[in-house]
This record gives sequence, structure tokens and C-alpha cells, in this order.
Amino acid sequence: MNILSLWALPSIIIIILTFGLVKKVPLYEAFTEGAKDGFKTAVNIIPYLVAIIVGISMFRASGAIELIGQVLAPVLNKLHVPAEVLPMMIVRPLSGSAALGVFSDIAHTSGADSYAAKLAAVMAGSSETTFYVLAVYFGAVGISKLRWALAVGLLADCIGFLAAILVCSWMFT
Repeated sequence: MNILSLWALPSIIIIILTFGLVKKVPLYEAFTEGAKDGFKTAVNIIPYLVAIIVGISMFRASGAIELIGQVLAPVLNKLHVPAEVLPMMIVRPLSGSAALGVFSDIAHTSGADSYAAKLAAVMAGSSETTFYVLAVYFGAVGISKLRWALAVGLLADCIGFLAAILVCSWMFT
């Protein structure tokens, strides 16, 4: 398996290059055209990335996470969700890097083998960075009306969090 994983990417590249040569595709020109398109896409999504980064920063700096934590604490206690995991549930739909920071803090303060760290890890794997995905991917293709995508994305995140709670409470308690 280790050898297979080492040779997977080089094999794919060789297959693509061979196929292009057989079909007489101008490989270098096709590559540079793809790079140009990629650069154009990157430039097009910069405003959306800036908007989501500013929004996340404002949300974190405002103290809203702590306020939401205080409001939801009674419900989370009944579900046996440690209080330190709540920031993960709030931040994960906003930003993957912020969620990674929250997870790192949970693992550092509670211990890597703690129930809170295990629950946070499963939550990170069972949810998506919904706002980031909508901002970047919808922005890249020029979709400005989210319609039901935001609601469905947040619903999927909630279902992922609930599934993580159920699975972790079943496996680790």
C-alpha cells in the first residue's frame, strides 16, 4: 500500500502526458492556458475571501462566541457536550483554519485523549466550512444569490454535529 501511494501521483501525471502526446495535444500551451485560467479564478475570488475573513474576525472579536456559549450551555449539558467544544461548533462552519486553532486549543488544554478532543476531532471531520465554501466557490462562478444553499449547508453541519455527539457518546463514554 505504501508503494502504491508513493507512485499514484507520478503515475497519473505520466498517464495524462502520454495521453496528450498520443492525441497530439500541445502540452505546454494547454498547461499555460490552464494556469492563466487558474490565476483569473484566484483573482476573481479574492473579494469573497477578504469578505469572509473580515466577517470571521469581527464575529470572533465581538464576543459573540462566548455569548452563544452561555445561551446554549444548558442544552449542551443535557447532550453531554463539554463546554470547550462549543467554539468548535460555532467556528467550524465559518473557517477551517479557525476550527483547527480551536481544536488545537481543546487538545492542548483538555488532553489529546480527552472526550472533548475526540468529540471536536469527529465534529471537524463531520462538518464543512459552509460560509467559506459558499463565498469561494459561489464567488468563483459568479453566483451572488445563495438561495437555499446556506440553509442546507448549515443544516448539514448541524446534522454532522449531532451525529458526532451520538457516535462519540456511544464509542467513548
